[in-house]
Amino acid sequence: MNRGILFLILIILLISSCGSFVYISKAGNIPPPAWYYPNKVEAIRYIYFPDYEIYYDFYLNNYFYLNDGNWLSTTILPKRFYGINLHRSKQVRITNYYGDDLKRYHLETIIKRRNSDPKRYH
Repeated sequence: MNRGILFLILIILLISSCGSFVYISKAGNIPPPAWYYPNKVEAIRYIYFPDYEIYYDFYLNNYFYLNDGNWLSTTILPKRFYGINLHRSKQVRITNYYGDDLKRYHLETIIKRRNSDPKRYH
């Protein structure tokens, strides 16, 4: 009986050490995209891909990207992004913003940081 309890505790510890995550989704039980690998507990709404200036919104299950100075929203990225691998791309998890105005967030946060430290996001 002691071996059974010890084995159960070991299994629980192994499973819990793999990490978990929390993401905010409006759609309920739609899983995150295949490129997203959670490795710790955190509540996030957006992930930013600085090399391509793309955001992914877990709440709306949409991508946001710049196109000729305008922010566009889509569920599938356009053809110009087909060759990129988001799983291997640099990702910045936005843990301090849950609002809807990504344009303002991008200007106030990302652009200011980039101007103060050009190596930070590129």
